[in-house]
Amino acid sequence: MIITKQHIPDVAIVELERREDDRGFFARTFDVAEFEAAGLNPAVEQCNMSYNHKAGTLRGMHYQLDYAPEVKLIRCVRGAIVDQIVDMRPDSPTYLQHVSVELTAENRKALYVPAMFAHGFQTLVDDTEVMYQVTGKYTPDAERGQRYDDPALGLTWPHEVTVISDKDKSWALLEGAVK
Repeated sequence: MIITKQHIPDVAIVELERREDDRGFFARTFDVAEFEAAGLNPAVEQCNMSYNHKAGTLRGMHYQLDYAPEVKLIRCVRGAIVDQIVDMRPDSPTYLQHVSVELTAENRKALYVPAMFAHGFQTLVDDTEVMYQVTGKYTPDAERGQRYDDPALGLTWPHEVTVISDKDKSWALLEGAVK
C-alpha cells in the first residue's frame, strides 16, 4: 500500500501497490501494521456498502460526535465518486478545511477519514457502489450532519444534485448546527 498524507493532518489517500503478472494483479487493500506505522487508526468494527442507482446522487455530509467516533476508509468499488470531507473539530487549526478526491473503480484509491470529519460523496456515473470500513458503530444520538451546499463549508460538487435524501437536504447550516 502507498499511504499519502494530505494537507490536513490525519487525512490520507491509500493507493494499491500492485504486483502484476499475466493473470492481472494482486494488492493488499488494508494492513494494520502499515496503518499504525502511518499514524492511522487500524480498528475496523463494521464494513458497509452504499449502492447508488443514478449519477448525481449525493450522500452526506455526515459525522459522529467524539463520544462515539467513526473513522472511515472509503473505497469506490464500482463506478466513480467525488468524495469530500470537512474538518468539524472545533479546536482544530484546520477547522472547516476540506479535502476532495475522486475515487473510482479504475483508480482503486481509498480515502482515510478521521473522526469528527463530515463525509459525503456524489456519484459521477450510474450504478456506483462504495465500500466503507468503519472503526465504530453507528450511534444515532451522536450523528450530526451539515448541508452539502452550506456556504461555510466551501464545497463544490461536480454535477447538479439529482438524488438526495430528505435528511441530507435538511441538515442545518453551520451557524444553526448543534455541537
